[in-house]
Amino acid sequence: MGTDIRVHEVYAGRVLQGAGARGLVPDEVDRLGARRVLVVAAPSSAEVAQETAAALGERYAATFGRPVQHTPVEVTAEALALAREVRADALVAIGGGSAVGLSKALAIRTGMPQVALPTTYAGSEATPVLGETEYGVKTTRRDPALAPGTVVYDPELTLSMPHGLTLTSALNALAHAVEALWDTRASAATRAYGVGAADGILTALPVVLDHPSDADARARLQEAAWLAGACLAQARMGLHHQLAHVLGGTYGLPHAELHALLLAHVMRFDLAAAPDATARLRRVAGGDPVRAVAALAARHDGPTTLGALGLPRTVLREVAERVAAAPYPNPRPVTADAVEELLLAAW
Repeated sequence: MGTDIRVHEVYAGRVLQGAGARGLVPDEVDRLGARRVLVVAAPSSAEVAQETAAALGERYAATFGRPVQHTPVEVTAEALALAREVRADALVAIGGGSAVGLSKALAIRTGMPQVALPTTYAGSEATPVLGETEYGVKTTRRDPALAPGTVVYDPELTLSMPHGLTLTSALNALAHAVEALWDTRASAATRAYGVGAADGILTALPVVLDHPSDADARARLQEAAWLAGACLAQARMGLHHQLAHVLGGTYGLPHAELHALLLAHVMRFDLAAAPDATARLRRVAGGDPVRAVAALAARHDGPTTLGALGLPRTVLREVAERVAAAPYPNPRPVTADAVEELLLAAW
């Protein structure tokens, strides 16, 4: 088959969207014919998990409330033991990438159907992808069976997100859209998702940062994050995501903050070699997209450099060599020297 053939697949059978949509979870569980639901919830979503458990009534089996970033296999083993103990036959995941990742890890091991209620903009719920960590190494697998069958987008679940997480999570989503736009094999639909996601994030995020309780802007931002997640499901991710995986998996750095501080640096590195992506992003940014993203990243009230995040300067060369040895598809050739230079700027 020629290399210019593009393939587009659609994941997540049902998407429910709108304020109060979380109230429909019991109906979705009934559609699945499930009788024993295991709720997987981040600690920050404990209240929503309790509300969901009460709404499920006798169909509620238990809650696993300790998902961990980068989905370590030992945590999955704990959750799996609980699922077996309570004879769970379906999963409801509430939270960000960690909760959804754990739900996917359980689903692929048991065949249980999933209903996902994202509370951040991570986008994992829209993808057939799972990253798992074992002995400090993060490996990624792709399988249609990993994608939750139902996703419930309720913007009310994002209203309590703190400023820092709102910013870093939304820039994480933007990274999915940006990398889809410079993937030469992305389909027309994926590129349209990418433009829509970038437009929504760059328009709504500044409003949400200034007015966190603006429900309409939150809804717009969540919708854009959904489109960005759809990009992540379809497109090949490049240097940006590779750096995030290596730094996150090996050095335990927080996923969303990594994306937020790296994105402008990688865009500066790659957009010169991606004229079509540059033109599309310039249109939605109303000017230089690198400057727009850098200005948003600078609004973070937490670490804005790799050094501040706790990464020792001494490991930058080693990271650069690892990345260059097995590069992800990327518009600009990836060499150890170039990556080290990029990392130094981010450090």
